[in-house]
Amino acid sequence: MVRPLLVIPLLAAALGGIWLARGALQRWRDLRAAETYELAGDRLPMLVRAGGAMICGVCVTALTLLTALGAFGGLSRNRTGADQAQSAVDAAGAGAWPGSAPGAAVRQQAAPPTAPVGDVATPAASAAPAAGTAAASRFDSVGRPGGGELLQSAVLGPDGKPRNVRVWLPPQYAKEPNARFPVVVMHAATPSKTADAEVPDVFEGVSAALQAGRARPFILVAPEAPNGTAHPCELVAAAPAAVADDATLRATVAASFRTLQPGPASWGVLGVDGGAPCAAAAGLARPDLYGAAAAVSGRYDAASLAQAGAEAPAGSSAKLLLAAAKGDAAGLEAARKLQSALKAGPGPAAKAEVRVSDNVQDYTPDRERLRLVRQAAQFLAEALAKAS
Repeated sequence: MVRPLLVIPLLAAALGGIWLARGALQRWRDLRAAETYELAGDRLPMLVRAGGAMICGVCVTALTLLTALGAFGGLSRNRTGADQAQSAVDAAGAGAWPGSAPGAAVRQQAAPPTAPVGDVATPAASAAPAAGTAAASRFDSVGRPGGGELLQSAVLGPDGKPRNVRVWLPPQYAKEPNARFPVVVMHAATPSKTADAEVPDVFEGVSAALQAGRARPFILVAPEAPNGTAHPCELVAAAPAAVADDATLRATVAASFRTLQPGPASWGVLGVDGGAPCAAAAGLARPDLYGAAAAVSGRYDAASLAQAGAEAPAGSSAKLLLAAAKGDAAGLEAARKLQSALKAGPGPAAKAEVRVSDNVQDYTPDRERLRLVRQAAQFLAEALAKAS
């Protein structure tokens, strides 16, 4: 910061020096004129004024240096304060996200404070999980597919080991900063992969449904499939009781993003191709956690899934969409077989609301899959609560 007490004498010395220098110059001119006419002149007034001007010049130089040093010193102190503040932020960040690099960015984001269950949770303001407590994970941006934003973090799985979890935020998430959104969990069928790696156009399909006004926005969560078997969803379909209550995933997502309170009113599940049996098993076995499930182009163990539906918690009723392309005869046959098995099953299985979609037809399998994903997004959005 420039010191005002130094500026005043600096200006005074500069003005005085100019006045004395002009006086000395004028006296020198008078002496030259006198010498021309061979007249004697007094040199003392000129020398006094010249000496005074030199002294003022020295003072101006000294005061200018002091003023400049004061300004740079202020800048240095400000910079030091900024560095200390940044260090404090970095230290806080390191405490909030163990193992993360100090000061690294999530696009954005500081450690979320703890809030009551069901409150809005964002990277800047989060909610505590419904079951137990969980710190918000640090999600890093990895892309912007479908007009939204894709983030990734490592989250502990049911086995206690970290696995990658990807979260897709719809475009409305940034446009509506005060809104809370429902959540859809998308299962993968390949060990150590997330579902978007198997179905890369899933975000475009969901986004297309949102843009067409056929679906309300929701957050899509894609956890990495577990190891231990080459086909995780086949194992789940054969033993639906193995569908764990993934409380850590729900707690972490609820603590890191603005979500509606975890529960069947606001959380659903989706599976495409090999991930479809996982989605069907989760929706049928735990309708108390997932209010709707959409399984696309899947092949199902009807007897095992019907048994899972029969053993669902009392008082709950599953909502399930089984969708396949019109030309996918095997997929439609598997869907109708599962629908019949559930209808004939005991207890909650018979109460399950099962819808079979067989009207999608397009030029290529990829385009058909895109339309099926749009249809699944519409079904899930209608079944879950809207963002609020």
